[in-house]
Amino acid sequence: MNFLAINCSTDSSLFFLKVKNKTFNKVLQSDKFNTDLLMKQILDFFDENNLKFDDISDIYVNQGPGNFSGLRGSLAIAKGISLSKNLNLFGYDTFIFLCADFFNKKNSICSIIKFREKYYIKNFDTHLIDISGVKEIKEYEIIRKYNNKFKVIPKHMVKYFDNQILKLSNLSIVDLDYNKLEFLKLKGLLDENLIKPLYLR
Repeated sequence: MNFLAINCSTDSSLFFLKVKNKTFNKVLQSDKFNTDLLMKQILDFFDENNLKFDDISDIYVNQGPGNFSGLRGSLAIAKGISLSKNLNLFGYDTFIFLCADFFNKKNSICSIIKFREKYYIKNFDTHLIDISGVKEIKEYEIIRKYNNKFKVIPKHMVKYFDNQILKLSNLSIVDLDYNKLEFLKLKGLLDENLIKPLYLR
């Protein structure tokens, strides 16, 4: 399957293209990212790689959690491209993205991120079905209550995590692999209908 993935949930936004088993990616640093120019940057990305929207069939867009304007802008652009080019649109959040490698491998998975100095957790069963919703959690709660539970955190956020959390047992530090979005889609674990930002308080 050929697709475009858009992730504007962090300071460094990313585009990822997969076409005929070839992959292309581009990272936009925060000082170069501008929601108003997002569509132009996507068009430039396609031009740089001699590709067209006709070369893809799906768009995957990160719903968050993350920067409000980045999420809102990227979802609007993704929906616009989807409608104008008749492409399938799928939404995903970072919590489930972190768990893709562990489908049917763990009885339960605790997906943890840190955003704006706060920790958030979302629990999944072995089939990656959400069993808790997103909850804010204190550092001491993670250390006390989740030491023996299987946990995943994103590699790109490790520098923001407290060292005590990084020393916990059963912790997996995950590097996000955009090819895994196809697997999540195949398992029916992505949003297709009401694709909206995941905002955290």
